[in-house]
Amino acid sequence: MSELPIVIIGAGPVGLAAAAHLIEYDQGFLVLEKGSKVADNILEWGHVQLFSPWEFNINEAAKKLLQKTDWVEPKADKLPTGKELVDEYLEPLSNHPQLKERILYNAEVTNITKKNTDKMKSNSREQQPFILYVNLNGSIKKVEAKAVIDATGTWSHPNPPFADGVWSNEALKGKSHTHIPNLLEEQAVFKNKHVAVVGSGHSALNTLIDLAKLKNKFPNTEISWIIRKKHVHEAFGGEANDELQARGELGKQAHQLVDHGLVNVLTGFYVEEITEKNGHFEIKGTNEEILNEVDEIIVNTGARPDFSFLNEIRLGIDPAVESTRELAPLIDPNLHSCGTVRPHGEKELRQPEHGFYIAGVKSYGRAPTFLMATGYEQVRSIVAYLAGDKEEARKVKLNLPETGVCKVSPISIPLEIKGVNTGSSCCTTNCN
Repeated sequence: MSELPIVIIGAGPVGLAAAAHLIEYDQGFLVLEKGSKVADNILEWGHVQLFSPWEFNINEAAKKLLQKTDWVEPKADKLPTGKELVDEYLEPLSNHPQLKERILYNAEVTNITKKNTDKMKSNSREQQPFILYVNLNGSIKKVEAKAVIDATGTWSHPNPPFADGVWSNEALKGKSHTHIPNLLEEQAVFKNKHVAVVGSGHSALNTLIDLAKLKNKFPNTEISWIIRKKHVHEAFGGEANDELQARGELGKQAHQLVDHGLVNVLTGFYVEEITEKNGHFEIKGTNEEILNEVDEIIVNTGARPDFSFLNEIRLGIDPAVESTRELAPLIDPNLHSCGTVRPHGEKELRQPEHGFYIAGVKSYGRAPTFLMATGYEQVRSIVAYLAGDKEEARKVKLNLPETGVCKVSPISIPLEIKGVNTGSSCCTTNCN
C-alpha cells in the first residue's frame, strides 16, 4: 500500500497547496478535480475582490515551486479578485511540471470506501487501501489510495434562505440567486427592480454594496436586506478595528448604505415561507412579517458541506457545526462571539477513518469564519503527518489578522434609516 498515491479531491487553493507540500516530502499523489479546469468554483465568483491581500493567499510550499519558474509573484499588499487568484497563482501552479501530469479534470468522486471492506468491518481496516469511485468523463473508474484529503469545499451546496435550514421549496433554488451577482454582466436582471438580499455575512455585504452602485445608476432599484440578527450593527463586523482593512471596509460601506437610507433593513426576520404572487415574490417571516412585491431574491446565507459520497467512510462529525468534533469547540459561533479563526492542524482534523482528512472550507462545516491561510496550515500539518514527520505536524505556523470584533455592543440611540417603510412590522429595524 505504501506505493499507492495520496489522493487529493479538489484542485482549488487548498487542494493544490496539499499537492505542493506532498512534493516537498517526495510523496506520490493524484489530484481529482470535478471541473474542467483548475479552481472551477472560484471562477464563478471571479469578479469579487478578496478582502485578504496576496500575502495571505499564497501557500509557502507552492511559492517555492513557482519561484523556480518564470512566475511573477504578485505584490504582497495587493487585493486580488477571484479571477486574479486563479490567473496569477493557481493556473501557473497547476501547470508546474511536477503537478500538471498529476491532476485529472472532469473527475467527480461519487463514493469512497476501503478495499473489500464496508463501513461495518473493523478487522484489518487500517491495512486496506481506500477505493475512490470516480466519474471520469462519464465513465466510472476505481482509484486506489493510501490516504485521502477531501478539499472539495462547500460552494455547490448553499444554505437556504429559510430559518429552519431546509430548502422546503426546491423550485426556489432555480429562481433565486445563491451567489454574489456580477452586476456588470447581470445588470439587466436587477436594474429598477425590488431586490431582497438574505444573509448578513461578507457575501451579503458585497452584494449590498454592488446593488447600491446599481441603484445610483438606476434610481428605481429597491434594495431590501433581510437578516436574523436583532441589531443591524452586528452585521458590520469590526469595521475600523479589523486588522484586514478590506474586510473592515466591507462593514463600513454597508454601514454607510444603511445610514443613508439606501437599504431597507429588516432585522430579526426569520424567513418561513416564500411564495410567488402576480409575478412577484412574497417573503413571510415567522412572526407574520411580510415583504411584498420582490422581483429578485439573492440568498447569501453561506454554504454547508456535502457528505453524500462519504457514506462508507467512518466520520467523526460534530452534530451542530459539522466539522470534526475536536475542531468544533474552537469555531462554533454558538460558543464564540469573535469572528477570529483559530489555528489548528492534523490533530484537530483527524477522523476515525485512519488516513482520511477533510481540509479547507469544508473542514469548518457550517461555521462561517474560514480563511484561506487556515486551509494552507491545515494541509501543511496533515501532509507532514502522512509523511511521518509528526514533530512538524504538531507545530502551528499560522498568524492571522484579528477581525476586531467580539460581541458587538448595540448602540443606545436608534439609527434612523430613510426610505424604510415603517407601516408594516416586516420593515421594523431594531437598531437601538
